[in-house]
Amino acid sequence: MLTADATRAQLPLHAARLRAISLRELFAQDPERPRRLGLEAAGLYLDSAKQKIDEPALLALETHLQACGFERWREALFGGEAVNGSEGRAALHMALRAGAGAGYQVQGQPVMAAVQAVRERMRAFAQAVIESRLTGLSGLAFRDVVNIGIGGSDLGPRMICEALPAGPGSPRVHFVANVDGAQLHRVLQGLDPATTLLVITSKTFTTQETMANAGNARAWLVAALGEAAVARHCVAVSTNPAEVARFGIPAERLFEFWDWVGGRYSSWSAVGLAALLHLGGEGFAALLGGAERLDQHFRHSPLRHNLPVRMALLSYWNHNLLGAASQVIAPYAQRLERFVGWLQQLEMESNGKRVTREGQPLAEPTTPALWGDVGTNSQHAFFQMLHQGTAVHPVDFILVREADHPYADQQRLLLVNALAQSAALMRGKTAEEVRRELSARGLAGERLEAAIPHRVFPGDRPSSVLLLPRLDAAHLGALMALYEHRTFVLSVLWGINPFDQWGVELGKQLAQSLLAVDGDGTRSGLDASTLDLLARLSSPGDAPAPP
Repeated sequence: MLTADATRAQLPLHAARLRAISLRELFAQDPERPRRLGLEAAGLYLDSAKQKIDEPALLALETHLQACGFERWREALFGGEAVNGSEGRAALHMALRAGAGAGYQVQGQPVMAAVQAVRERMRAFAQAVIESRLTGLSGLAFRDVVNIGIGGSDLGPRMICEALPAGPGSPRVHFVANVDGAQLHRVLQGLDPATTLLVITSKTFTTQETMANAGNARAWLVAALGEAAVARHCVAVSTNPAEVARFGIPAERLFEFWDWVGGRYSSWSAVGLAALLHLGGEGFAALLGGAERLDQHFRHSPLRHNLPVRMALLSYWNHNLLGAASQVIAPYAQRLERFVGWLQQLEMESNGKRVTREGQPLAEPTTPALWGDVGTNSQHAFFQMLHQGTAVHPVDFILVREADHPYADQQRLLLVNALAQSAALMRGKTAEEVRRELSARGLAGERLEAAIPHRVFPGDRPSSVLLLPRLDAAHLGALMALYEHRTFVLSVLWGINPFDQWGVELGKQLAQSLLAVDGDGTRSGLDASTLDLLARLSSPGDAPAPP
């Protein structure tokens, strides 16, 4: 049986071979590339023909993934084993979107009954709010919902709410995450406390940023309606009932989730309560159903036809074998404006690691920086660098075929812009092509030769196109699950744990140190630069003058 080291050693040979062939040449050699390199699952279609890869290289990547133990790790994931080794936890977010008969277990214990019970409580609560059967202290219906959370308690639900239209009768949903009080102030100043519901989402109910916002939002409610408003206008999503009760929220307003639900994988759980209030029960069920379809595809499809596997292999190939500097995500759909932010946490918090599962230093780089923005805005921002910059940044274009607005001409313009950008990245424009073009315009001599270098596009820059038929709940759910599983496959290739995030903790600890004054009036364990800046921020008038 081939080892991972042996299969990994074959990959640079394929990379060297393909570096010597341009994408133009690959298309000329094989006009059937789109058919050979296209994949479809759960209504999503991937065209990876413009990636600098061919079938022998794909086979070598698949062989390497198998040698890394992919099948074993995938079954451990779906089997509810403790794949999060540093915390001794499972990562069974797939159970959150599965049907009642799915039979998922966490370390041998069935979980679907508990998942279904919480899901039904969420549905009943949301329906009562939407139908105005559940009201505030004054007997008025809730017209506004404020979700207070950060990280996975904010990015996923916020993205879903902005990507999908509200269901019939749903309240307006607002989000507060940043500890900068300006965000909380801006949201609350436009709302009526008597018709506002607060959804406070924190696994521990001690998260510094979330509880700072929650405390001031609570005070805003109490100042207008009295202490009794807390129990009627606040809902908690947490695993810490004692802290929730201390805040003043009754047990019946606590929606639980479990330690096997990671924050960035938690939108499918009670953390998605704000999204459920926005979409309504039918829309939220469709979101879960789309994700579950992709789960089944990922679990049961062979590697060659497995969409998350293909996307992960392409990312690994571009970053680790071809040396791509970063990964760009360009959704050509305005309603996916928040998708990149959600994906940044998913990918970089999961795979931004420097040691293996066993704690050994890694021999190769892990996740590239992931960034992007919606098209066509991005074409007028950073696409200049993508086309003519010195570094190569592969792009995932995300397209939605059907418009959700009446402007068919603009939808066609949007989509052809995306296809044109993808084609231009692949083809580029040679000096000879520029010379012919400018000569036809009458430019000649020194002026012609001076103009040519500025208009040459190197091309040979890889991209994929991911096509959704429409941006509805089912296809958004599938899209989210696709990138979740892509992230997991990459973790297997790198041999890391994608379900912990110890790198988030150090800054939090130091922030507490800065808030805590030592008994002698000093702050210990901090560098001179940080102490000097703290002095300048705390007492600007008394801060030492610069040298």
